[in-house]
Amino acid sequence: MMNFSASKLFPSGNAADLLVLPMFEESLKLGSHWKKLDPKVDELLQDAIASGDFRGKTQEILTVFLTSEKFPRRLALLGLGKKAEFTLEGSRKAVAILAPLLHKHRIKKIAVQLPLELPKNARSVEEATAAVVEGLLLSLYQFHEYKKPDPGAPLTKLENVWFVLNRPTERVKVLSGAKQGELLAEAVNYTRDLANHPGNVMTPATLASEAKTLARKFHLHCQVLEKADLKRLGMNALLAVNQGSALPPKFIILQYQGTKTESPTVLVGKGITFDSGGISLKPGKAMDEMKFDMCGAAAVLGTIRAAAELKLPRRLIGLIPATENLPSGTASRPGDVVKALSGKTIEILNTDAEGRMILADALAYAARYKPELVIDIATLTGACVVALGTDYAGAFSTDKKLLTKLQAAGDKTGEKIWPLPLAPEYKEDIKSSVADIKNLGLEGKGGGTITAALFLQEFVSYPWMHLDIAGTAWTTSGKSYYGKGATGYGVRLMLEFLK
Repeated sequence: MMNFSASKLFPSGNAADLLVLPMFEESLKLGSHWKKLDPKVDELLQDAIASGDFRGKTQEILTVFLTSEKFPRRLALLGLGKKAEFTLEGSRKAVAILAPLLHKHRIKKIAVQLPLELPKNARSVEEATAAVVEGLLLSLYQFHEYKKPDPGAPLTKLENVWFVLNRPTERVKVLSGAKQGELLAEAVNYTRDLANHPGNVMTPATLASEAKTLARKFHLHCQVLEKADLKRLGMNALLAVNQGSALPPKFIILQYQGTKTESPTVLVGKGITFDSGGISLKPGKAMDEMKFDMCGAAAVLGTIRAAAELKLPRRLIGLIPATENLPSGTASRPGDVVKALSGKTIEILNTDAEGRMILADALAYAARYKPELVIDIATLTGACVVALGTDYAGAFSTDKKLLTKLQAAGDKTGEKIWPLPLAPEYKEDIKSSVADIKNLGLEGKGGGTITAALFLQEFVSYPWMHLDIAGTAWTTSGKSYYGKGATGYGVRLMLEFLK
């Protein structure tokens, strides 16, 4: 765990290796106290600002090496942009610029002066401080599990953060917010770890083992249904996807009793630990990325972990159908018909439309908890990437008010969503001539994200939201405070929504 401290005083070089001064474009002034602390440092920084070397623009940083004993050896001026446009997400992105500097110089102790003004969408000092810590820890994340350690370039692990306060009375709130930000960021980075493991390591059994480990560590209840249990229940949609794999499926149930009285919120995560497409084989190019097809499952585990650590007063149940989707002599074929747990029959037109198959059984199973709300999160359709790109997740709901709340949570966390319609006129596209429903819409018509959501809705009998995170779950090049690989998308979004 990280050490946090807060004081109105500036730290000495012994207390921190870097001092960070965030500034707005309209407020490029150090204040009279700087001249009192050290006239030479004051003159150096004033000259840098006056010369235009630093203008306070967003994503701008100017680093200065200091020789004064009163300050850390390095100082970074950090641009926040315009005050009126400053948000929590802007704060995260601003401090994320520091990551290369921290890695390069192996800096483990930093001090950050908090901005005078709160971000415009922050409810409190706690939220503003949490966003700073999230941006730092998410941007510093690296996944080097399978790389030989480089003794010349060890991973940077931030150990101490000193907050320079504007108001001494805010010390308790700042430290509380910092701890909240740390717990959230650690849950997100845990989620990223799960998804970044390769398919030969992160199997259905490994995912189930992770859920059991969380249960032991955070006093949760975990149950794992085995293949025989799934057969007995009639989860034939999940079993159909699993047919081509040599590894048995798992159905993971993880419960957090934040309160014993209310109806639960059920979180359902797609857990395809590797997706080849099955008989409807995907192209070979970039198939390695299909280890990320369990990002929904990872997000559910990360969310419940964070809820437990933050003591969220909500009752949560996580349901994760987990399997591989592989081709073999026993794999499901296009044209096969199976009866799902709900009793509906499904014609399998394309074995690569497997996510909705396993979610169909999980959503039907969720009804036994008489839930207040069910949220499923899944890397479901390439069509969502085409429609919304990689910055927005597609969101559907049987209650438009829920979508409005979710969108507000997305604006605050930076995990943005865009509402899409459960268009009734598209239901004709998933009608089958040989079964109750088929797992694919009309070829060439488009609207694949919508028809996938409509397919899922057939197995829903309660308030429900569906998140298609195919575009947001991972990045191939890195962006903002995320490096290449899994982003952990959905954890902060769902926590903010549930709060």
